Amino acid sequence: MQDESMKGRDESCTATRWLSIVGIGEDGVAGLSSVAKRLVSSADLVVGGKRQLGLADGLIRGRRLPWPSPIHDVLPEIEKHRGRPVAVLASGDPFHYGVGAMLLGRVPAKEMLCLPQPSSFSLAAARLGWSLQDVSLVSLHGRAFETIVRYLQPGARILALAWNGETPRQLARLLAERAMGQSKIVVMESMAGPRERVRSATAEGFDLADVAVLNIIAVEIVASAAAVVLPLAPGLNDALFESDGQLTKRDVRAVTLSALAPRQGELLWDVGLGAGSIAIEWLLCHASLKAIGFEERPERAARAAHNAATLGTPNLEIVQGRAPDAFEGQPQPDVIFIGGGLCDPGVLDAAWAALKPGGRFVSNAVTIESESRLTQCFQHHGGELLRLQVAKAARVGSAFAWRAAMPITQWRARKP
Repeated sequence: MQDESMKGRDESCTATRWLSIVGIGEDGVAGLSSVAKRLVSSADLVVGGKRQLGLADGLIRGRRLPWPSPIHDVLPEIEKHRGRPVAVLASGDPFHYGVGAMLLGRVPAKEMLCLPQPSSFSLAAARLGWSLQDVSLVSLHGRAFETIVRYLQPGARILALAWNGETPRQLARLLAERAMGQSKIVVMESMAGPRERVRSATAEGFDLADVAVLNIIAVEIVASAAAVVLPLAPGLNDALFESDGQLTKRDVRAVTLSALAPRQGELLWDVGLGAGSIAIEWLLCHASLKAIGFEERPERAARAAHNAATLGTPNLEIVQGRAPDAFEGQPQPDVIFIGGGLCDPGVLDAAWAALKPGGRFVSNAVTIESESRLTQCFQHHGGELLRLQVAKAARVGSAFAWRAAMPITQWRARKP
């Protein structure tokens, strides 16, 4: 016999799949399927932003709960309703820069039913005739603005979710500053709704006013010969980093990144952060990578933070403190690089102990004392011990000769 509480509800909304996540666009109820409408109207609790709740106003019969701040505070209330119908209203596709991932952290997928709408990215690509697989998709909503820097490549097409109505102008200013002022910017507001508007301008001639808070920005990058473009291979030009000389130089850095061998989702500890060049290039390899830099001197920590923001890796986490004490309480790393402080008591041993089993360890030494320490590690733990030296042609009078940089000793090892 059917439970009385389930009568009149779509049969896909069961006690097992009690949480419905319904994507809703600017066209509101008119754009929802009959199943989505039924899930919203039959829910005991409907959660969403004020805008989404307003769009679905005529459907909602249960209790309304606007997203709190911080948004995660809503999770205990949703969990209290486990087994009873709950509907969460979300913009577009809830599992593409949406609330889906947050909810999945507390509610198993088997207890959810998700009915997505076209995402803002899909709508924008359809308006422009762009193929999504050829476009960089970026969210600047609730994220550091500098994350877009890594995507600024000549000829690139980018779709970026804006934080607010000022984001397009901010992006135009950044492009102009980086000698990409001829890039075309298209601002699309309130898409798929009655107030939809699509306008365009060049970055250096950006003059669009009164941009709606809800907007997505499309960019086609045009880079001049003087443009500041981050190469896709390790070994950024040393001039891109502010430093006091505590910098792993370009050629050695490229070899070091190869030895660190980044893999998706891994966490790097960069001990003796200096200007931050190793950690920054590690993060540039893939958006899923994470890095924690340990730096004792406050001026260097601040300089590394500035470099990270300028070069598009504002997610670099910096711990100011003296190693190994600064290691306490930090998440266990997959990979460790030590570029400074090798001879400080306990640093190398504590770092090796903190490394995950199977993790990779790379360290560079310049002085005889630090080289001796790495030689001891090589004898005890195995791995590889390398001598790296770079020589560059330099003018000597009216001719050229090779000028050698100080040699670097590098130890690479994998923890059993």
